Amino acid sequence: MRRKVDRNRLEKFMRALAEHANRPAKVFFTGGTTAVQEGWRDATIDVDIQIVPETDEILRAIPALKERLQINIEFASPPHFIPEVPGWEERSTFIVQEGFLSFYHYDFHAQALSKIERSHERDIADVKEMLLRGLVQPNRLKELFALIEPNLYRFPAIHPPSFRRKLESLLSEVGRG
Repeated sequence: MRRKVDRNRLEKFMRALAEHANRPAKVFFTGGTTAVQEGWRDATIDVDIQIVPETDEILRAIPALKERLQINIEFASPPHFIPEVPGWEERSTFIVQEGFLSFYHYDFHAQALSKIERSHERDIADVKEMLLRGLVQPNRLKELFALIEPNLYRFPAIHPPSFRRKLESLLSEVGRG
């Protein structure tokens, strides 16, 4: 069984991945990886990433890195769960440059909407932390939800009225709605 990923292990992964990049690319962290990097969680069970553009050199390196570093790596980002939120890349927050790789947090607002839709206990705690830290703005969450709402039909497991209620309920609960 692979070990949990703390900030130190995450930084080792970033350096190791960068060793395999031979041209510029962006790596976007999501989920628990963002929580660890930002400091509101000590560790996560896997490193959730999206790479833009994907390159064979980087993708081929990942299985070996998983074994060498004993970490779980998943290709997961908000568009796997909800429609792509317009402008996500411009709102993504730069972390660090390692060689040819630029590391970013995937847009916090898109992450928050994805977490709200799934509504797992840890996801909701993460969104509350994002709100508390000012990483997401309630009104902007509502605006971005309105932009993706017409495309929710592409995700048949999502019930749009329920998603809207989850968003409104969470914002009301934290007194920001």
